[in-house]
Amino acid sequence: MIKNNLFQFNRIAQDKRARAGVFTTPHGDLLTPVFAPVGTQATVKAVSPDQLRAAGASLVLSNTYHLYLRPGAELVAELGGLHRFMQWDGPMLTDSGGFQVFSLADMRKIDADGVTFKSHIDGSTHRFTPEKAIQIQEDLGADIIMAFDECAPPYDREYNQRAVARTHVWAERCHTTQSRRDQALFGIVQGGIFPDLREQSAEFISALGFPGHAIGGLSVGETKAEMHAMIEVVDAILPEDKPRYLMGVGSPEDLIHGIRRGIDIFDCVLPTRLARHQAAMTLTGRINLMNAANAHDPQPIDENCTCYTCSHFTRAYLRHLIVAKEMLAATLISIHNIHTLVSLVNDAREAIIAGQFDHFADSFLATYNPQDKTS
Repeated sequence: MIKNNLFQFNRIAQDKRARAGVFTTPHGDLLTPVFAPVGTQATVKAVSPDQLRAAGASLVLSNTYHLYLRPGAELVAELGGLHRFMQWDGPMLTDSGGFQVFSLADMRKIDADGVTFKSHIDGSTHRFTPEKAIQIQEDLGADIIMAFDECAPPYDREYNQRAVARTHVWAERCHTTQSRRDQALFGIVQGGIFPDLREQSAEFISALGFPGHAIGGLSVGETKAEMHAMIEVVDAILPEDKPRYLMGVGSPEDLIHGIRRGIDIFDCVLPTRLARHQAAMTLTGRINLMNAANAHDPQPIDENCTCYTCSHFTRAYLRHLIVAKEMLAATLISIHNIHTLVSLVNDAREAIIAGQFDHFADSFLATYNPQDKTS
């Protein structure tokens, strides 16, 4: 493990399990809890870096699998690394590519050493090992990088037992392989919906001395109650003095439930994906801007929102853009959705500092209408 002082996590307040902190990185401090928009292919879809900053984003995620296939990690390194390549000068995180590789199903073959898979782009054959995943991420140059792991279906115990064992061996290999001191390598906890496997994984991964820890394999088909239970199991074991990252989770209610259970970092494609499907996120639920009721509505998406979109444009205008199939619709709705999630997490942070998080969370959840009501 590369040891250095470039990454420090300081908790400045805690309200029961909810934490407010500062995670120092070479590209600036992250005030936690923090939500990261996803820039899968070195771009947050439909949104420029300046627009991301204006929306309040401080951390952006990019995807190792996609950037490895196109344009190639070596090219990104040649052009100065991912920060310069995509013109984002703030903290950045890359995943290991494991989730994407394992989601390829019949296009990949897993063995003890790694994974052989076919590109979804052209069918060409490639291979990821823990060492290869670290090499690619070191070429990309993000501040926070992920150990290579195996994400198993949540209810298959036998598969999860094998995946946890492999994830642990691969975490050790990633630990040994890392060479850049300006990147924080996070280990990933797996184990499906099985408390004993989650405990085993959290204990093993935390013992390796990573500067932060991720929780993988959740929000992949299990119920909300099961996800919350697994976060609680892991929260009780992971070190208090290091950040916890819940991978791929980002609906408003999931952010609040995660913060309540000790999570510091979140990422999700949801705000931009919903925007491309005409859905706006608000603190009371989603709005389908395509609905005819919006055609003459002079109000913004949310009259209490201070984002660029709500400060300048009406629901009627946004619906017009959607009907006319104008690209600006996705941009304006994405800006609003990202701002909504970033603001929610920032407000949660202030509530933690004030010792009022339970009241804040209960008030929010009492008035929010979740799209997915699975218990």
